[in-house]
Amino acid sequence: MNYTYIVKCRDGSLYTGWTTDVERRIKEHNEGRGAKYTNSRRPVELVYYETFETKIEAMKREYAIKQLSREEKEKLIQK
Repeated sequence: MNYTYIVKCRDGSLYTGWTTDVERRIKEHNEGRGAKYTNSRRPVELVYYETFETKIEAMKREYAIKQLSREEKEKLIQK
């Protein structure tokens, strides 16, 4: 399974990514081995995720979410 996820960083910012293992990836982010963006904004908290059959679908959804405004991302998280 492939996942697109959103985490909330310590500073309140949101980061979107994709992975094949959500728990492992959040752990990596919190250990400073995730993305460069989240490294200085730890800890992060998983606030949203979606599942996909293929890596391509997850990556396309990641890109689509990254194009959303902060307000649109907040609405997505609230659903």
